[in-house]
Amino acid sequence: MEDFGKKYQNKIGVILTNLGTPKSPLRKDVKKYLNQFLLDKRVVDINRLLWVPLLKLIILTIRPSKSAKLYKKIWMNEGSPLLVYMNKIKDKAERSFKIENFKTFFEIGMRYGEPSLSEALKKMKENNVSKIIVLPLYPQSGSPTTSTTYDEISNILKNWTWVPDLVFVSGYHDNQDYINALAKTIKQSFKNNGMPDKILFSYHGMPKRYLVNGDPYYCFCHKTTRLVAEKLKLNKEKFDMSFQSRFGTEEWLKPYTDDMLMDYGKNKIKNIHVISPGFSVDCLETLEEIEIQYKELFLDNGGEKFHYIPCLNDSDEHVQLINKIIDKKSKVWF
Repeated sequence: MEDFGKKYQNKIGVILTNLGTPKSPLRKDVKKYLNQFLLDKRVVDINRLLWVPLLKLIILTIRPSKSAKLYKKIWMNEGSPLLVYMNKIKDKAERSFKIENFKTFFEIGMRYGEPSLSEALKKMKENNVSKIIVLPLYPQSGSPTTSTTYDEISNILKNWTWVPDLVFVSGYHDNQDYINALAKTIKQSFKNNGMPDKILFSYHGMPKRYLVNGDPYYCFCHKTTRLVAEKLKLNKEKFDMSFQSRFGTEEWLKPYTDDMLMDYGKNKIKNIHVISPGFSVDCLETLEEIEIQYKELFLDNGGEKFHYIPCLNDSDEHVQLINKIIDKKSKVWF
């Protein structure tokens, strides 16, 4: 009989995962993506009897067309910015990551859309990889991001006859390499664009009740901001922190980014830089919401200079950070 474990030896798999993206900026593909995204109970935890009819009959009738127009503004020749950068990160990490006597396999698995987590795990299985590291690229772990990724991995594996040895990375908001990488991009922005009156750290929002119910995301965001500010030796007057991308009528984490930007103009803050550390890769919320909508909002309310600092994307610092996380987590196997 064949030695069962032999074909699985000396192999490590890495699944790099992110939120996801529509296949195209066409309405039908955006609708399919939004349906999957907004049906997730971690994303919208409203009673299903109320939420599903509202989603199917109203939201998915109106929102896909609006969102498709926004996606078209940022779509790249190669495709969705999020997926384009994720592929570049994967390729760079795969080329540079080495563990002696081990062969490594890298795959991308999006929580929503394609390529899916299911496809990534299937490829690992096909390559006889039983040691797998799942790295969600959400620095500040939260229920609607990291936790729902864990849920989906669990849902997929519960149908497998044999479950692989799994290491799941739950955030890295205070990782020193991550803080250093953010600080470097900000320093470069100052060098290229001059010192602003303020730098605004804008994170993706979530309903306030998530925090009340124990989600630590809000605290993680504050710690990241504090550590980066300390690294850069910024005075308290030189930076602020806020939350973007809210929807619905309930209270979300405050202060709100759009309110901050309007207040800046009224308080004679004319030159700002904005960075969004909660996003590892540029996407709709950064390239359209911040760089287009929020820039216009700031300028319309008295601002004069607005500069968006891109995400870490496929920078060498980001790839090195990812590789160091993988290397540390892989130590459990040797």
